[in-house]
Amino acid sequence: MKHFLSIKDFSRDELLEMIELAKKIKAQTKRKEFVPYLENQTLGMIFEKSSTRTRVSFETGIYQLGGIGLFLSSNDIQLGRGEPLKDTARVMSRMVDMIMIRTFEQSRLDEFAKYSKVPVINGLSNEYHPVQIMTDYFTLLELGKTNPVVAYVGDGNNITHSWLMLSSKLGLEMRVATPKGYECDNDIVKIAKDYALESKAKLSFYNDPNMAVKDADVIITDTWVSMGQESEKETRVKAFAGYMVDDAMMNKAKSDAVFMHCLPVYRGYEVTEEIFEKFEDVVFLEAENRLHMQKGIMVWLDEHR
Repeated sequence: MKHFLSIKDFSRDELLEMIELAKKIKAQTKRKEFVPYLENQTLGMIFEKSSTRTRVSFETGIYQLGGIGLFLSSNDIQLGRGEPLKDTARVMSRMVDMIMIRTFEQSRLDEFAKYSKVPVINGLSNEYHPVQIMTDYFTLLELGKTNPVVAYVGDGNNITHSWLMLSSKLGLEMRVATPKGYECDNDIVKIAKDYALESKAKLSFYNDPNMAVKDADVIITDTWVSMGQESEKETRVKAFAGYMVDDAMMNKAKSDAVFMHCLPVYRGYEVTEEIFEKFEDVVFLEAENRLHMQKGIMVWLDEHR
């Protein structure tokens, strides 16, 4: 049985299989062909962090696959009152067919999966956001960017970490630009570099965003202040001065480069209003594709029990 906790847990071929499934299921969905791949199955969805896209996409996705989703905030279940993770995992996995968790430390997901009898999906953790990055790459493929040079500008966070994992597995060129003090986790960078040796991926790290975006196919950014970092907002805004994606930055990328953002977006901080609206069709295609990519992941996990 496989869990979907981090991109690093999968081979290149397995990742591409999931994307092909997502492509197939999306095409079926657009034709209003709702194939019940997960007929009568139940997806338990634990939210320790709030969400718009993760909840709507997983709940809609399992329904379109013929199953049902159960939304469970930490206030709804005994986990929020101190029940051990391993007990919640052992109870839920005897009652549902698959579990998605959106939580804090990655270690919570790892522990839950250890005791679960059914596949567990990472809907976001402090360290990784793998469903989002699989979606990003799926979207780039739809846009015809099959071997993109990826530039990430911003915080060294879960989005950056997951992009490093995907790039290093698929052999892509990725450039990361972060302010000093906000770099990626050293252990995660080391893992990515080890995978890159085999895949021939090219990973570069800068403190100057202009170096990262030169001739890139896509510029990606994320909020500077993630959930739980609200008290750091003033400090972070100062530290990220010069990291806003604007016309000048986009003009350093390739002429047909695109801008991506996983949302929610804070205009006037990580990106200007003008750039966001210029690429709104890309960003909202990216948002829609969470639905289809996650369906692909769920079906793939079901096939590999």
